[in-house]
Amino acid sequence: MIDHCCAEMTRQADWRCQDHADVFACPDALVRFDARFCEYGLIVHDGGSASREIGFCPWCGARLPESRRDRWFDALEARGIDPWEDEVPPEFEDGRWLRGGLTDPASAGEDLPRSR
Repeated sequence: MIDHCCAEMTRQADWRCQDHADVFACPDALVRFDARFCEYGLIVHDGGSASREIGFCPWCGARLPESRRDRWFDALEARGIDPWEDEVPPEFEDGRWLRGGLTDPASAGEDLPRSR
């Protein structure tokens, strides 16, 4: 589990609906958090799976971490993994790669949400 910037962001990012298995289908879901990229977005309820990346928390105003999307692809490429063709290791699906030996965000002075 991830520690987000505030209680409301945690509630929104961890939202699970009893009626909708897909967060993009739930009209009450507002925020998408993608742990792979450490990326936050506001869900666009247009029938698809779009979201708009955000840099600040809408509730407490805290600056959110920069997206690690490019680094994710670079780290996989460095391992010789094509995410479109090859199986992606589990640590790259849930954000563990950011805290593991591949990259050390803490030593680089980066602020990441913390695992609980």
